[in-house]
Amino acid sequence: MTANEARIRELESEITKRDNTILMQQNSINDLKRQVDNLTEILIQMRHDKFGPSSEKTVKADDGSQQVSIFNEVEVEADSTVQEPFKRNAKGDIAPRKKRVRNEMIIGDLPTEEIVLSLDESELVCEVCNGKLKPIGREVVRQELQYIPSQLKLVKYVREAYECPACKHTDNPYIIKTVAPTSLMNHSLASPSSVAHVMYQKYMQGIPLYRQEKDWERIGILLSRATMANWVIRCAEDYLMPVTDYLRRKLLARDIVHADETPVQVLKEDGKKPQTKSYMWVYRTGNDGKEPIILFDYQPSRSGDNAATYLKDFKGYVHSDGYSGYNKLTEVTRCGCWAHLRRKFVEAIPPGKEAELRGSFAVTGKEYCDKLFAIEDDLKDLSPEDRYTQRLDREKPVLEAFWAWLETVNPIRGSKLAKAVSYAQNQKPFMENYLLDGRCSLSNNAAENAIRPFVTGRKNWLFADTPKGADASATVYSLIETAKANGLDVFSYLQELLANMTDWDHTDEYLEDLMPWSEFSRSQCCR
Repeated sequence: MTANEARIRELESEITKRDNTILMQQNSINDLKRQVDNLTEILIQMRHDKFGPSSEKTVKADDGSQQVSIFNEVEVEADSTVQEPFKRNAKGDIAPRKKRVRNEMIIGDLPTEEIVLSLDESELVCEVCNGKLKPIGREVVRQELQYIPSQLKLVKYVREAYECPACKHTDNPYIIKTVAPTSLMNHSLASPSSVAHVMYQKYMQGIPLYRQEKDWERIGILLSRATMANWVIRCAEDYLMPVTDYLRRKLLARDIVHADETPVQVLKEDGKKPQTKSYMWVYRTGNDGKEPIILFDYQPSRSGDNAATYLKDFKGYVHSDGYSGYNKLTEVTRCGCWAHLRRKFVEAIPPGKEAELRGSFAVTGKEYCDKLFAIEDDLKDLSPEDRYTQRLDREKPVLEAFWAWLETVNPIRGSKLAKAVSYAQNQKPFMENYLLDGRCSLSNNAAENAIRPFVTGRKNWLFADTPKGADASATVYSLIETAKANGLDVFSYLQELLANMTDWDHTDEYLEDLMPWSEFSRSQCCR
């Protein structure tokens, strides 16, 4: 080998090493770029989760913003052009506007107090001839809504005793006493209305007990939060849990159930630190045309065994998100949630960049989901049988196109898009099961909407003190949300339950008469 050939080989070797080094450096740069992109994506999502709107709706406010702060709600909502719900007729009287149904509801059938603005007797003198003035008509100047604060009264049950005068001085005197109604709680001031009020304020209005304590004090009653907590727990255990147990049996006999779960913190739980998460599960009936039932179940963990135990005797369709714990359900048909799948693709789109990224994989995946929801909206008024047929004709092709398109997507590992694709592929066995029955739903939004009041209330009271309190909360939330879904006035329903369950006869017939859809409940508690 000549010196030139050796030199050439040496140079070729150096070039090869340099090319390999450049390739390695380029790969490292690409890996680092992917990491930066992923971290940037995570940071954007974290900022959006913390400061952005939680809704996935794309509808914006008139000014282009996507969120209205609760702190400037008054300034944002104020509109000087909005008219009051009254108008003056030809006679000068003020009456509700007939074209504004919502405003008529504001007035309703309120009791009316009329304040007549009359002149004093000494002022009834004509300034021209000094004659006495007499009334010739009236004019309604304005109407005002007056707020009357809550009022309390102490109800004493006084029992009378009776004796027979003829038997009074015999060896067998005859004396009877009137029978007093059963008390809600012995040796307590609790009544059905007062306990229902505490429950309504805490679980319907989201007002924690320490704030209710101040409200009671303002009207002259020193009612501690500990006493109110005892009221809620005792009455839930003694009177309301039999009602929710009966509702659970009713739910398990149906064909469709929606399920979801959310964390709750319980401070004093055996074997667990106060910071450990517990969970509130919700189960509700589906779109089967029957009376809605919404039930909450407190459990110390998120284990799928909890759902399997609660739905042990259920045979039908279970709608849920992609949580793997629901795989423990047996003898059911699981239906996936397209709203959750859509959410994964929404998260893969940088906020505010959808228009710029139209045609990208993330936007295309979202558009497939939007197409399905648009078709569902067209079919919402159809019968289950017609909806079943139309879904096969209109939605089945969209589903086939989506799965075929998904095979062409090759996202960057670890990216939001990769998570969306992985979620879709993992959930594919469940995502088309809604096509099997026209009563099934495209999403699990029914369960998410049912659990939202609990999530909102949790922001106010933050945690439960004991498992008993969490169980009581689950019971009261179950009755409140079921009553709302059946169109009842929540406070009235809670009050009627507490008033009638003190002497219940432990039969299903008795409980059936207290169901939110019963004739009795509707006659006593309709809004």
